[in-house]
Amino acid sequence: MKTHRSFKTLFALIAPLLLTSRLGAIEPKSVTFEGRLSEHKWPLGELDRDLPTDWSAYEYLVLEMRTSTPQRFALWLYTADGPRRIMLHPFGQNVWLRASIPLRYFKGRDQSGHDMASASNRRTAAFWMSVWGPFGPIDKAQALGVTMTYPTEKPRLEIRSIKLTAEDVGSDFLEKKPVLDAFGQWAHADWPGKIKSEEQLARELAEETRALTDGSQFNTCEYGGYLDTQARATGFFRVEEIDGIWWFVDPHGHLFLSTGSNCIHGRGRRSSKVDTNLIERRMTAWGLNTVGNWSSFRESEDGRRKAYVATFRSPRTQPSFLGMPDVYGEEFARRLDEEARRQCEPTRDDPWLIGTFIGNEPPWPKRESELVDMFLNGPDTATRTKLRAYLAQGDTKERREHFVHTMFERYLDLINAAIKKYDSNHLNLGIRFGGSPPEAVCRLAKKFDVCSINVYEYEPTRQLKRTFALAGRPIVIGEFHFGVPANGLSAGLVQTKNQSERAAGYRYYVEQAMALPYFLGAHWFQWQDQSALGRMDGENYNIGLVDVTNRPYLEMVQALAATHKVLDDVHTGKVKPFSRRPIASEAGTPGSPWD
Repeated sequence: MKTHRSFKTLFALIAPLLLTSRLGAIEPKSVTFEGRLSEHKWPLGELDRDLPTDWSAYEYLVLEMRTSTPQRFALWLYTADGPRRIMLHPFGQNVWLRASIPLRYFKGRDQSGHDMASASNRRTAAFWMSVWGPFGPIDKAQALGVTMTYPTEKPRLEIRSIKLTAEDVGSDFLEKKPVLDAFGQWAHADWPGKIKSEEQLARELAEETRALTDGSQFNTCEYGGYLDTQARATGFFRVEEIDGIWWFVDPHGHLFLSTGSNCIHGRGRRSSKVDTNLIERRMTAWGLNTVGNWSSFRESEDGRRKAYVATFRSPRTQPSFLGMPDVYGEEFARRLDEEARRQCEPTRDDPWLIGTFIGNEPPWPKRESELVDMFLNGPDTATRTKLRAYLAQGDTKERREHFVHTMFERYLDLINAAIKKYDSNHLNLGIRFGGSPPEAVCRLAKKFDVCSINVYEYEPTRQLKRTFALAGRPIVIGEFHFGVPANGLSAGLVQTKNQSERAAGYRYYVEQAMALPYFLGAHWFQWQDQSALGRMDGENYNIGLVDVTNRPYLEMVQALAATHKVLDDVHTGKVKPFSRRPIASEAGTPGSPWD
């Protein structure tokens, strides 16, 4: 047996460690972001003369940095073959942190995740990443750069150390711990209205509660339908096109437009239970008639209810790639029937249930060829057998896409049939497509009673028009939001300059959508701000109707009430929709947050 190693082999093994020990502290870099697109770029030699151009032997890029803002920014690695990008979202602001960034995310995504968020988001202890690309090799590195689009209030980024390592040294805050105060707020920033005492919090909540209205200004019945309308009553929610305009029809036969919020829970971060009576009273006063997706709230302590939607959780059989199971296998069909009976049978006679979403943001559209490779390289399954036989007749990009779309159609057919078997009373609300799925995928929404899409834009009508043209079904938006990068929280996917602009964003978005005759409603994401330290995948957004202390954003809830008061008249064309686009920053507003 050969027991020795050559000097060349040993050096190759220890070189990354030797290099790591030589790199680290640099001449501090401090940049200020302003304008529409603010970019700063440093050749590697300017950062540290010992930084190599070939990064392929390393696993992590480690930065020590501090930002004056929680606003996300792009970290670019410029190579001779093109740029690579990772989106960085620091937790909080004004604190030095160490960011240990896996270099593999410059090269490509993980082949994991069952929806778009779990496929792209990666969290650490001090920041989180969105892995969106562009991707590519990292063996010809030339420069590092940072960019921020539409920065607010001229934020600053400081970098005092940079190094490449073979091992993960860990991400963490380097000072000022704890970073959250006793109320869950970011400890190292101050702002008007920040809670400083239990007495202040109790006083403000009591004042809010006394001012809540009874919702009579919306002229709706207990289900949320309009009292001055009447169609055929069936005892359950349904949809109907009347004089060229689509509506939900509630169990009483009243016309209904769905205004809701996701993630409404009868528990809080600071206690095991929150005031469910207050949740219901707030919804009533703000004109919210629907408990949206991902919610546990069903009724108040005193027995009052709101209409709600359910989410069908497809069985996670193995193998499953990017949320797609072995749809041609007997095991998936068997488990699907079990889950449909368990999830749908108990609520089949509940008149408060509008319908069921059958999934959320499939991550594989536009990654069809990658999904095919996952099945081909995976364990033996009925789907792999069928796929191999199909590709034996020709393996092209177009044929791969066709196979995946056919596989997805079977997936939908199986789920739709299983749900219908155990609950024929309620609506099939679709799969909550994310982004802009391919036309062939979008057309499959014809199979649903209602097509659901999640649209994170300043103005949703372009996406709504495209979807209706392809699917021909009335549409519900399952998720949307606006946020402000401040107070330790990131802005979310669609940024506004301040809370007043966030309120304008709600009015513009919902009313512009509701002016379309095939639009049925929109559900805000989400009820409460996320923690400054992020949820399980890292998201730490200012996207709540209430903050982490359970206080409402006054500008937002006033906007909700104003829009919901005129919503039926906007839908019928009697009232023109709110027409002012929100402002993203001092530089204005992009056409799309993805521009």
